[in-house]
Amino acid sequence: MTINNLKYTMKLLSLRLAAFAAAALCLFATATGKELTATSPDGAIALTVGTDGNRPVYSVNYHGTPVVKPSHLGFIINGTTLGDNMKVKAHCLAGHDDTWWQPWGEEDSIRNHYNELAVDFVEKGKAGRAMTVVFRLFDDGIGFRYIIADPAKGQPYQIDEELTEIRLAHDAEAWSIPTNRTEYFEGIFERDLLSRKDTVCTPLTVEFDNNIYLALHEAALEDYASINLTPRPAADGSVTLLTALTPWQSGVKVYAQGEKRTPWRTIIISPTATGLMVSRLMLNLNEPSRIDDTSWIEPGRYIGIWWSIHKKHDTWELGEHHGATTANVKRYIDFAARHGFSGVLAEGWNPGWGQGETVTYLRPYPDFDIDEVCRYALSKGVRFIGHMESWGRSQLIEQEMDAAFKWFSSLCIRAVKTGYVGHYFDGKELAKSQYGIRHYRKVIETAAKYHIMIDNHEPAMPTGIQRTWPNLMTQEGVRGQEYNAWDRRGGNPPAHTATLPYTRCLAGPTDFTPAIFNFSEVVPGTHPHSTLAKQLAEFVVIYSPLQMAADAIENYEGQPALTFIESCPTTWSRTLWPCGEIGRYVTVARKERGGDGRWFIGALTDEEARKLDIPLTFLDSHARYRAIIYEDGTGADFESNPYPMNIRQIEVTADSVLHLSLARSGGAAIRIEKMQLSSH
Repeated sequence: MTINNLKYTMKLLSLRLAAFAAAALCLFATATGKELTATSPDGAIALTVGTDGNRPVYSVNYHGTPVVKPSHLGFIINGTTLGDNMKVKAHCLAGHDDTWWQPWGEEDSIRNHYNELAVDFVEKGKAGRAMTVVFRLFDDGIGFRYIIADPAKGQPYQIDEELTEIRLAHDAEAWSIPTNRTEYFEGIFERDLLSRKDTVCTPLTVEFDNNIYLALHEAALEDYASINLTPRPAADGSVTLLTALTPWQSGVKVYAQGEKRTPWRTIIISPTATGLMVSRLMLNLNEPSRIDDTSWIEPGRYIGIWWSIHKKHDTWELGEHHGATTANVKRYIDFAARHGFSGVLAEGWNPGWGQGETVTYLRPYPDFDIDEVCRYALSKGVRFIGHMESWGRSQLIEQEMDAAFKWFSSLCIRAVKTGYVGHYFDGKELAKSQYGIRHYRKVIETAAKYHIMIDNHEPAMPTGIQRTWPNLMTQEGVRGQEYNAWDRRGGNPPAHTATLPYTRCLAGPTDFTPAIFNFSEVVPGTHPHSTLAKQLAEFVVIYSPLQMAADAIENYEGQPALTFIESCPTTWSRTLWPCGEIGRYVTVARKERGGDGRWFIGALTDEEARKLDIPLTFLDSHARYRAIIYEDGTGADFESNPYPMNIRQIEVTADSVLHLSLARSGGAAIRIEKMQLSSH
């Protein structure tokens, strides 16, 4: 399909919701070589599109500063280049502005406001293959995708390479994890010049200038390969980021037939590092929800038999120390009911964890009565959370998931954690490849049919498809808390959780599993490199709508810090990032949905102690509030004494400024609630 297809134009013009405003101008005779331009609604971002004679190119300016210099577009399809001998045939300009509601998220509603330029390129000469590139310009960045007109005339074809370039105007410091030496995206985001980096995963965060920050990623990844980026410095000082799609074992990047729409390539642009976190560009580039009734989708806090296994107190497999027994899970259910947790996870409930055992999700271990556990949980107002570890055997999950999800649904199980520990899917393909992307989508869609929410571990990097399938609640794809249990290099460094909000978390909800209260060691030197107050702050800072308080329940009993976790929501009506520096510190303020409009603040730092001042101007004016502050106590230090914590209360208003003192690798967690006016 090309842009001169009337149906496509009409579709652009028919996107009308309650707050919709659109205008379109389509031209079908554009002179070869003429540059086309478009700007973001606020005019800050300017896009230019055309050809450099024969090859399609685009460039981006921000407030007049060149950010992306002329960069090439195209593909290698069936061994020949699409993009070497092309001209602009037509283009279409359109505008869009509406607001949509999220069943859960960091805000309850999101404005989707952009200007769109769709450019139709066609090959010169007899071949006449065509592709459309659709650019959407938001106030906080751009997204662009290809629509490849059927290049094989109805026959199957293969994309050997995607030739998309992002040619940054100059070298810059960036935070990334390497593609070739990182399993499951579980790496430390390192800072270095782009020119010194190998191929990297996205999101890629760039400090382009003193007042220009970039985040490069993709949106709406469906039946395609995940993106990676390879930096190539040039003599003029620019650095070109070359697209490196994750291949099949055959070396082919994407198998296709007919018209092919790629994911959106995204560039968030912000004058501040914290501004990257408020962008909803990626979500806006995904399709609206395909689940009409989302009333069964329930965010919440949960606990589980998990940390005790990583700490070698319990086992996944059947035996003397098996964790997922009927009695032990009931004990966790009782704790959950007493302390306001909505769910209990038990890993190791099903056969397949022991040597020589056959993996199945259709029956439990003999010491785990799943029917009784689910009945007991519901009687306490709690739900059991299922777990399906595949060890990379995606075909096993596909074979059993329909029957398993149907069974789980009959037991009133609403959430399932899936896992894929294993370098290759089914011993042959990378999880980030088109093979893996197809599998993940099958699981999400099948789960939705049975009203099952998914917490996906060892995933592809999230790309915002939770807008389309909001039962995809959260995903791992991060070096999480478990490394603080057994990593023989000592666990996660103090700067790790001060870096994630600016990097991995930009891709979407992150199942990091915070809130460890006991810092004892099984592996010498390995424990959370944080204070207790920082563990509370992580519960707010690292967003997940299914948020796990990850410690064993014995370590929560009688602990005053638990009162903060008990009160903390996992879905929000509004989110702000008052201040922060990548890898050094971060603060977030989130307003709960419904209720009395309480605010929750999380602040945390790296290995450097620091003082922070947080103005509370976001509070309602003319209202009085009580702030309950959980903060590092006297002598708190992540290396020598992580436990000291103070809990204090102060009265605040919108004119107040919170003064916080964070210990080394410390933090603070604050709950702010309106004070009831006296009736006298």
